[in-house]
Amino acid sequence: MNIIIFGPPGAGKGTQSDKLVKKHTLFKLSTGDLLRNEISKESSLGKKIKEIVNSGKLVSDDIINNLIEKIVSDSKYKGNIIFDGYPRNLEQAKNLSVLLEKYKQKIDLVISLKVTLDSIVKRITGRLVCSKCGNTFNKFFNPPPLNSACCEGGILKQRSDDNVETAKKRYQTYEDSTKPILKYYKKSGLLKEVDGETKIEEIFNKINVFVNWNEGWL
Repeated sequence: MNIIIFGPPGAGKGTQSDKLVKKHTLFKLSTGDLLRNEISKESSLGKKIKEIVNSGKLVSDDIINNLIEKIVSDSKYKGNIIFDGYPRNLEQAKNLSVLLEKYKQKIDLVISLKVTLDSIVKRITGRLVCSKCGNTFNKFFNPPPLNSACCEGGILKQRSDDNVETAKKRYQTYEDSTKPILKYYKKSGLLKEVDGETKIEEIFNKINVFVNWNEGWL
């Protein structure tokens, strides 16, 4: 099945997507990962993306859509994708529908994580990532080990765009550009809202109920 998971930046979409991938053997399509991968290549496109991201703005639809189609068109991922961070606006949502139909696929379930601005600011500004293994910690909710490293040779770092000003700007951008498309999916009966303020396992259990129900396991 193909799933979309929504929520403002820092809502925990990545964490919940990873758990769904492990339990249901899905492929996680994260626009954030795709963009960071391009940035790491230090290509001309990667440099352009980095500048856009650091300014707190969203990457253009043309760039995102091209990256997405490379995945959707690959037969090994057919009907087995969880979209994390895409679509971000109504135009992208419509484009995704066209893309999926082109490759004889569809969206089966849409999850929306509900999280307040105050929580998002703390989650983003407190976020620390291990440079070696990629484990993520938070100074407020999930403090790192006392030695400031989670594995040998690893260094905990904070992304340059993880600051209060950028967090608020990204949240407002989400409210203005992304949230309205929930109405688009609600009309189709695919949208399910989940409280994203509770513990990680509690959130996952609620999401999993919807996944199981959609798969006909319950």
